[in-house]
Amino acid sequence: MPVLLVVVDGLSDRPVDGKTPLSVANKPNFDRLAEMGINGIMDTIAPGIRPGSDTSHLALLGYDPYRYYSGRGPIEAAGVGIEVKPGDIAFRINFATVEGEGKIFDKVVVDRRAGRIENTEELIEAIRNKVRLPVEFLIEKGTGHRAAIVFRGENLSEKVSDTDPKAVGKKVKKCTALSEEEGAKRLAEIVNEFMQKAHEVLDEHPLNKERADKGLPKANALLLRGAGKMPHVPSFEERFGLKLCVITATALIKGVGKIVGADVVTPEGATGNKNTDLEAKFRAAKNALKSHDVILLHIKATDELGHDGDFDGKRKFIEKLDERISTLFDLNFSETCLIVTADHSTPVKVKDHTADPVPVIIVHEDVRRDEVESFSEFEAYKGGLCRIRGMDLLNIAFDLLNIAKKFGA
Repeated sequence: MPVLLVVVDGLSDRPVDGKTPLSVANKPNFDRLAEMGINGIMDTIAPGIRPGSDTSHLALLGYDPYRYYSGRGPIEAAGVGIEVKPGDIAFRINFATVEGEGKIFDKVVVDRRAGRIENTEELIEAIRNKVRLPVEFLIEKGTGHRAAIVFRGENLSEKVSDTDPKAVGKKVKKCTALSEEEGAKRLAEIVNEFMQKAHEVLDEHPLNKERADKGLPKANALLLRGAGKMPHVPSFEERFGLKLCVITATALIKGVGKIVGADVVTPEGATGNKNTDLEAKFRAAKNALKSHDVILLHIKATDELGHDGDFDGKRKFIEKLDERISTLFDLNFSETCLIVTADHSTPVKVKDHTADPVPVIIVHEDVRRDEVESFSEFEAYKGGLCRIRGMDLLNIAFDLLNIAKKFGA
């Protein structure tokens, strides 16, 4: 009796001249699902709270983000393949280019992405081999210029500042303690030591000398941000007694899946952008229905197009997605509960996440079908589901499937 949760990242929008990409898209299959099911709107976290993709996905999986989220670092680290343990302190990393004389903190950031470098494996291996610290550290490559690092040791606190100035033309920032805790002061010292030693290794690395000879920016510094301490997170199976599969090509969502103990699947051809192989993703989701109880299928491109402010591109991708979602009509909705929604809004006029509620459809033979016949921000609020929170979503599905536990006598 599985649940298939299709999360279209950043799908919903604010109106531009009274229209949104979703409302004007030619989407007969989405509209058919709206007609088949019960519709509503959803505040992924709470009304007026702008969700991140990490916090919103935790909520959609039934985890209170105010309890289980301590920063993006641990989730990003899990997403790139580091086994993050309770108590670990993790940061996101950018490879960057710095120039100037003196130590790393005297130098100016001239490119926060080091020319969007891709091939950082050799650089990371050199750091692993040559940098020594008073605590253990684990560092792994992410996509492109990104990476993640975990510091593991006694008496460490995540209450420290970033070293990323978040703008070119500014000096690299020193890591400072944000509290009076000894653990924060200790970690700040360790991070600053790591920053300097990593810079020395990178600046003299043959790959960077080769890049400089070709006129490419050297990836000679690491900028750290988003410190977080990994809390104890009970697995999805511990909490619900159900087996979870997360299908995504996005490192952050992989990380969410891994910290809750999901099986994480990235089908061949899945890219996390508008060129992703949607057919492969839906095929993987349908296969997972045979072996898992809850499947979260994540689709990223609508969020990227919202961040780009690309109204027409977002509309076109929704239409492309509509063609592929037709493959779900052969599911047996007496056995499977299908949910289609978003994790947050990414309006093209804002180019960032907003707290605008997202539309949601639930399709199952036992839902009380409403009169909504079209899938859009303007129609969903008329539906019988009314307005819910992200943490309510799976509870509603479990009740429809008669696997929910009774509260009380």
